[in-house]
Amino acid sequence: MNDTRIVQVAKQLPPFSRETKDILPFVELWLAGQEKRFQRKVLKIFQGAAVDKRYSIMDPEDVFSVTSFQDKNAIYVREVKTLGTRVLQNALQKAEWAADTLDFIITVSCTGIMIPSLDAYLIDALGMRQDVVRLPVTEMGCAAGISGLLYAQNFLKANPGKRAAVVAVESPTATFQLNDFSMANMVSAAIFGDGAACVLLSSEEAAEGPRMCGSEMYHFTDTTHLMGFDLTDSGLQMILDPGVPQAISDHFPNIVHPFLEKYGTDINNIEHLIFHPGGKKIVQTVEGLFGELGKNIDDTKEVLRRYGNMSSATVLYVLERFMEKHPKPGEKGLMLSFGPGFSAQRILLEW
Repeated sequence: MNDTRIVQVAKQLPPFSRETKDILPFVELWLAGQEKRFQRKVLKIFQGAAVDKRYSIMDPEDVFSVTSFQDKNAIYVREVKTLGTRVLQNALQKAEWAADTLDFIITVSCTGIMIPSLDAYLIDALGMRQDVVRLPVTEMGCAAGISGLLYAQNFLKANPGKRAAVVAVESPTATFQLNDFSMANMVSAAIFGDGAACVLLSSEEAAEGPRMCGSEMYHFTDTTHLMGFDLTDSGLQMILDPGVPQAISDHFPNIVHPFLEKYGTDINNIEHLIFHPGGKKIVQTVEGLFGELGKNIDDTKEVLRRYGNMSSATVLYVLERFMEKHPKPGEKGLMLSFGPGFSAQRILLEW
């Protein structure tokens, strides 16, 4: 049987960081021209976002000063190359793999634009083989960390004895809109942070780590309006519909139970929930739904608190926490994330 295993997970944080309480003065200054009631409401959103700290590729002074799309994207391109190189090096070092043993590299990002994509630069930076297969995954938002793992699994299933890397690097900070006072921009500013993660996978017989038993996407119909970006002259402008938590709640039983059943198990046999922390409301919604099934998503809440939502990379930070706990052989985990489309992506793991 040709198994795909998750061998290693690593993370890399950008150079700048601030606790939420230290960002509030910048927010107050930014909102100075708005009516007082609105200012109070936005500050409450920041204070109640369940994010204590976040990291950024830019200093807050730069984030809260007017920069053109061109300027912000140039910082994104420069910093994404650095973060991507470092996080891949971290993961390879932890696994004791040489870069030229990789057969497939997937890069994941939706918070900036670069052509050639990040993978081309990583191939040069780390001296990978000239026949390495590359796949950039863009425009899939928060769900794309799991999408990348899913595409890696498909490649490895078809190619026994091979190695793959998924590198997710995101900078929602680079998409912050200074002149947009919509609730979508306020909420996204309050919950998002920047970060990078890398997962190494293998279909080699000797590979160790949790086995990917099953993976699937689930598409909500007629919900493309719920989440995404509008490309404007000032950059990528957030679309975030307040109806997202309700949509998740409505579809939840169909997302979880048939998927587990298909792979011969059910929620009672899942010891580890590796859920993407989309934001406080989504976390509360999913916590309530899993809570009714006797499960917790404490690690998800902890990642949100420490780093904020780093789009596609965040679920991989949650995965790293579980990998470090070294679950017992035979224990199962369910990875789950939601993203634009609207879609849910799921992976069943077994240690």
